[in-house]
Amino acid sequence: MTTFWWHAPCAVPDEPARRAAAERQDQLTKPRGSLGRLESLAVDFAGWQGRVRPELERVAIGLFAADHGVASEGVSAYPQAVTGQMLANFARGGAAINVLAKTLGASLELIDLGTAEPMSALAGVRQLDLGRGTANFIDGPAMTAEQCGAALAAGAASVERAVAAGAQLYIGGEMGIGNTTAACALACAVLEAPAAALVGPGTGLDDAGMARKRDVIEAALARHRPACTDALETLRRLGGFEIAALTGACVAAAQQGLPILIDGYIVTVAALLAERLNPGCRAWMLFGHRSAEPSHRAVLEALRAEPLLDLGLRLGEGSGAALAVPLVRQALALHAGMATFAEAAVSDRPQ
Repeated sequence: MTTFWWHAPCAVPDEPARRAAAERQDQLTKPRGSLGRLESLAVDFAGWQGRVRPELERVAIGLFAADHGVASEGVSAYPQAVTGQMLANFARGGAAINVLAKTLGASLELIDLGTAEPMSALAGVRQLDLGRGTANFIDGPAMTAEQCGAALAAGAASVERAVAAGAQLYIGGEMGIGNTTAACALACAVLEAPAAALVGPGTGLDDAGMARKRDVIEAALARHRPACTDALETLRRLGGFEIAALTGACVAAAQQGLPILIDGYIVTVAALLAERLNPGCRAWMLFGHRSAEPSHRAVLEALRAEPLLDLGLRLGEGSGAALAVPLVRQALALHAGMATFAEAAVSDRPQ
């Protein structure tokens, strides 16, 4: 088997730091386990940072935009031009993720991988131009091998820049009309599920639109499933530039020892592909929220993941993950700032 960069080993969380953090949790002035998942969050970050009292000050968000050829099949409630229009909105600072990044003090990197309509240069946007969106996977593979490899590398490069800037957490976001169709096709192929079991409304399809989307995905699966013998080929045939970039980001973050906070449905599908490419990356994933997209639950179950939030969101952009950051910060503040029973001269329960 050819060895690619995504096959390289992932970093391993610091187990002694995890154990020491767990011991500290048991000494804090509260009944053991009374802070629920906030306790395990602190322990996880201790392992990721290799320190008993971890902190989360520097968050990096990478947002990947791209178009999908399958949008021509009428699988979205919005026209394909919206991808480029929203990219311009991101560049101007007018989208939800811009507001959230600002409130978090997080960096926000915008990466244009390839939109269907030519884009003029946008200030603050990395324009990689891998193609005018992917090909329509009804007719053939969505990407060439070269395009898929370049998209994976784009995600890894974003993570490398975040690490170089001192990020303590990475969030990947996406924008691409038609990308819930691509994500659903990928989920169906990897989970060996029929489209009828996983198709959702995406940007707001009605029943007729849902039926059309299901038929398109079933046709694509019938065409490509025999050749989808591994995660990479599945991604190439049914994915999108931004989904491949997010997949690369998930693997690279784990290789670099940087925890990644997974957003909603699209990014979770990318995380599933990343885990199939390199199972070691799962240890560095934290899941931000449960999407309103119905099939998100099945993908989360495949990853043995329990998200932090469940707010009925289905926006994308990395927004759900960003909303979970204050919760993580509070968990770490409690872990670091609370007194122990001994420090507070409070009687602990008998051992």
